[in-house]
Amino acid sequence: EGREPPDTLVVHADGRLSLRGAAVLDAQSYLAGLSSEARETVRIVPDRALPAKELVKIGNALRAAGAGRVVLISERAL
Repeated sequence: EGREPPDTLVVHADGRLSLRGAAVLDAQSYLAGLSSEARETVRIVPDRALPAKELVKIGNALRAAGAGRVVLISERAL
């Protein structure tokens, strides 16, 4: 349908994070709202204009905060 799946973290071009349209402070805040099962595989939708360095930094922050696996959802997959 062209929308991100539920519980998918959206990473905007400027590095801001959001979930279902609401701002998310950081990776820890995002993971705190997920069940332990949902933390096993965390999905993120990065804006295509997001610099690769920022994407890697956010992925590393998610892993450090307890995400088992970080999966990128591309626009084409939506």
